[in-house]
Amino acid sequence: MRWIPILVCSAALAGSTAVAQAQAAPAKSGAAQGVTHLTLPPAPKAMLPEVFAGWVSDKAPEKTIVAAQADPANAVALAEYGFTDSASASYKRSGETLTLRALRFQDASGAYGAYTFYRQNNWPKEEIGAGATSNHNRVLFWLGNTVIDANFSSVGPMSGSELRELASQLPLPEGTKAMAPPILFNLPKPQLDGQTTHYALGPAGYAGAGGVLPPAVVGFDLGAETLTANYILRSGPATLTIIDYPTPQMAAAQEIKIRDYIKAGSKAQPAWPKPLMDSDVASLEVHRSGPLVAIVSGDAIPDESHKLLATVHYETELTSIPQPTVSEVAKTAKLLIGIAELVMIGVVAALLLGFFLGGFRALWRMARGKPVSSVYDTEFIRLNLRD
Repeated sequence: MRWIPILVCSAALAGSTAVAQAQAAPAKSGAAQGVTHLTLPPAPKAMLPEVFAGWVSDKAPEKTIVAAQADPANAVALAEYGFTDSASASYKRSGETLTLRALRFQDASGAYGAYTFYRQNNWPKEEIGAGATSNHNRVLFWLGNTVIDANFSSVGPMSGSELRELASQLPLPEGTKAMAPPILFNLPKPQLDGQTTHYALGPAGYAGAGGVLPPAVVGFDLGAETLTANYILRSGPATLTIIDYPTPQMAAAQEIKIRDYIKAGSKAQPAWPKPLMDSDVASLEVHRSGPLVAIVSGDAIPDESHKLLATVHYETELTSIPQPTVSEVAKTAKLLIGIAELVMIGVVAALLLGFFLGGFRALWRMARGKPVSSVYDTEFIRLNLRD
């Protein structure tokens, strides 16, 4: 049994030496190679190709990073949506012409907002990209963080498929930049006219898309964003405006201001915009849920307007942040567990070996006619000197 502590210590020492060698081996291998491999990111895609679906551009697209050059009339609104750059090009095919303008933004939210800013409520829906609409020879669609404004000399039966081919070549953002505005998930879906949504991040975009309230009352300086949509109710059309504030406290303060503004009626300052003036005063109502403030307007009866407003409900969602596949903490834990397992194996082996040796010794004494209890007796070598 005296060998057990010695065997345990030997197993622990052997485990520590093996771990040290395993940790040192990669470093020596890397030092021996002496070569550093760099992985370069792929070349970014162009916003507009020179050739697609038979359409050919006679010169490279014209690019700009200035919103006033991309769209002088709506430069302020583009800046609110996070405009970064744009490209425009003219194409020809069999005597027909096509003009394309691509507007790129910091993320998909900005692109969606710009798309809803340019789209008019009475334009029909098309199936291109993430959302599309058309007006005679003009087709507007968005995908990722890019908005495409296409103007055909004449629209043909294959125009939609040609633009879908163009959409498949557009560069797409990654990570959170590819996410749609979260406020969209708070919009009630029943009886919604999907082609009337307008998303705004600032006063210019809100007013340009026909906002119900004056921009000064909304509170864009507080970091608010708005979503406006029309609903087709049985008693008449209704417009729902949802304002998302950074905190519920801000929303509570702005709710009071908006209520007071609507109650002021003709005495309100600034004066009511046309969408409010055309609404049935009895149907105007304000409701808050968390950081959201919702306003219903239009010509629907008060009962239906109230039901529509009651469907707006804020719900918090917790999103787990993905962790690296193997972290340093996990590596350290795995190392310690390996050492502990190695020590335990050594201890078990020592116990088994001690039991085997001790049992064999006891059996040997029993075979010689001695009791088992004598296994602990100290044996002496005796010399018989009488002879």
